Amino acid sequence: MKYFLYCRKSSEDEDRQVLSIESQRQEMDRLSAGWHDVEIVHVYEESFSAKAPGRPVFDAMLKRITAGEADGIVAWHPDRLARNSIDGGRIIYLLDTKALKDLRFATFSFENNSQGKFMLSIIFGYSKYYVDSLSENVRRGYRTKVQHGWLPGLAPLGYLNDTERKTIIIDPDRFSIVRQMWQLMLTGAYPPRRIFEIATQDWGLRTVRRKRSGGKPVSLSAIYRILTNQFYAGVLESEGKILPGKHQPMITLDEFERVQRLLGRPGVPRKTRSFAFTGMIRCGECGFSVTGEEKTNRYGQQFIYYHCTKRRLDHRCTQPYLRVEELEEQILEFLEEITLPERFHQWALARVARTITEKTQERVTQKDTLLRAQAAAARELENLTKLRIRDLLTDEEYLKQRQELDRRQIGIAQRLGALNHIVEFELSRSLISLNSSLVSRFKTGDLQQKRLILITVGSNLSLKDENVSIDARKPFRRWSKESSFSEMRAFVRDVRTFFSGQTSEAIESISGIKMLLGESAELHEAAQGSLKPSYRRKLSGEGG
Repeated sequence: MKYFLYCRKSSEDEDRQVLSIESQRQEMDRLSAGWHDVEIVHVYEESFSAKAPGRPVFDAMLKRITAGEADGIVAWHPDRLARNSIDGGRIIYLLDTKALKDLRFATFSFENNSQGKFMLSIIFGYSKYYVDSLSENVRRGYRTKVQHGWLPGLAPLGYLNDTERKTIIIDPDRFSIVRQMWQLMLTGAYPPRRIFEIATQDWGLRTVRRKRSGGKPVSLSAIYRILTNQFYAGVLESEGKILPGKHQPMITLDEFERVQRLLGRPGVPRKTRSFAFTGMIRCGECGFSVTGEEKTNRYGQQFIYYHCTKRRLDHRCTQPYLRVEELEEQILEFLEEITLPERFHQWALARVARTITEKTQERVTQKDTLLRAQAAAARELENLTKLRIRDLLTDEEYLKQRQELDRRQIGIAQRLGALNHIVEFELSRSLISLNSSLVSRFKTGDLQQKRLILITVGSNLSLKDENVSIDARKPFRRWSKESSFSEMRAFVRDVRTFFSGQTSEAIESISGIKMLLGESAELHEAAQGSLKPSYRRKLSGEGG
């Protein structure tokens, strides 16, 4: 029987104790070697939470099973397949209709009969219960900690987390500096921007250095967050309730209220409104930036509009406002145009997978040759040293030959390093996988994810006469119904060439693709560290 091997790992709390994708695959390869009736025809790997339906790789696998391309699924545990009722029900239904004939697991025995499906449904139900229970326990733990007077999560600037006592203590290096910032603001003579300049330039205020981040000057937006955070006045807020904190306050509540009045929002902290596409679009008439704005009509209904900032002094811009719903509808039309046609998607994945296999075999042969050359160079160096010790070579002869051998060894080592990975092919596969789910990800994504999608796949955005113009960012391209397989082959080549170039544009694209595919925070930070500051500002929505 033909089987698909499915490996999944979520970066969220639900999967902290689960084997990595590589470990799952190795374990299943070991076990399946003893299953003589099992033929694994394709391996699916996915980094995506199963708490809710909508996993693109999982959905693609079930479509192929429904089409009769495989008879069963191999997985490490049933909870790799489903942790929600919809996906669990789909698996059971496919078993009922005989489209799916068998399931194989490393940690669970399954038989395709009424009792086996009953036990499988119990396992699926328990997996859902585990996720729901974990979420409830985390929220309950947060509520309990707040009720005891302690802030859950990361301490604000000026304070530190006491990991042993699970409390908040003052930061001896920053507490006094942040308190002086409050005092400057209370004088009424210093605006936040001036306080920001004094704190970072004169006082040298830096964020807390952590394992992979920190140690950098605070941003202007961070100054505003500090000056609107009630925590500094000894107050905690949870689920709309105000509770006293047990940490040492930096200012009094009266002082906090005064700062809010100076900021223009008496009585409450200043709240900011985020818009997904602010600073990304240019006005097609005057060239200035397009911004988002929330409007309330006379009935109390709120609407979000995008419009030109109209800051050009020598020109009166006449462009109208555009509702966010209409803007997103046009973005979705663009995403549909750059989405690979279904008839190309599986072909492209198979093409890349075949290329990876071929290149891997070629590089194994090349590696063996280079290793032999490396060993020969090491022997020559050893013999050369012996000749020098025996005074059979002069210093000049020895140094000349030693330099040649050193250069040869460095060249061999560099070529060996280049053979250790096939980055451009793996990235090509990631891009093709992402391409098929852009529309669904945009529809269900939050503001940050929508912004990231548009930055990753689009460029040169402009708005004129309520029409949004978007260019496809390399290596994406628009497709039509008349697109041919020759164009598809050229696209696959272009993608591979684009990623192998390692240009700044390619690095930015790699970062976006990894984040959209749910890569770990460590990879995200590593990718962010290689980006230009202007692109990091785009991702965070700063500037504009």
